[in-house]
Amino acid sequence: MDSKAKLILHPVRMKIVQTLIGGKELNVGQMAERLTNVPQATLYRHLNKLLDAGIIKVIKENQIRGTVEKIYALADHEVASKKEMENLSKDEQLHLFLTFMTYLLGQYEQYLNQDEIDLFRDGVLFREAIVYLSDEEYNEFLTGLTKLMKSVMGNEPSKDRSERHIATIVIPEAKHQK
Repeated sequence: MDSKAKLILHPVRMKIVQTLIGGKELNVGQMAERLTNVPQATLYRHLNKLLDAGIIKVIKENQIRGTVEKIYALADHEVASKKEMENLSKDEQLHLFLTFMTYLLGQYEQYLNQDEIDLFRDGVLFREAIVYLSDEEYNEFLTGLTKLMKSVMGNEPSKDRSERHIATIVIPEAKHQK
């Protein structure tokens, strides 16, 4: 399974992609400031994999004292096309989902391993909501949720802002076979 989705679901590559969401254009130094627990050599290695796959692109090159500083951005197309996702077997789909869930579990474990945590103050939240929606209502809901997410994804890090990981998973009810 060599899909772009699988490539991105690596924890470091997922973090790189997340730093560029919202039309951001960053150099390696700016990414390293945001990804403090990723060694620079590791960052370069994963940037190259994302470049080779066409997930990110170099949008500018600046000459700085005899070296070239590259500015990166997300490529202009989907991370994984509908066709790529449809061509995955059930086992590959399950593997992708498991990889994603493992990534989330790792993020939560990192949070819990801090010396001091306060679940309520820090805004930790996980819950399931069962909703009944027509296809039209569901599409309206997703459009509104996407708009809301985009409105905050462009926020730059600052001392007043805490990094928060928000994951969305939608699973339709299994159709009962007769």
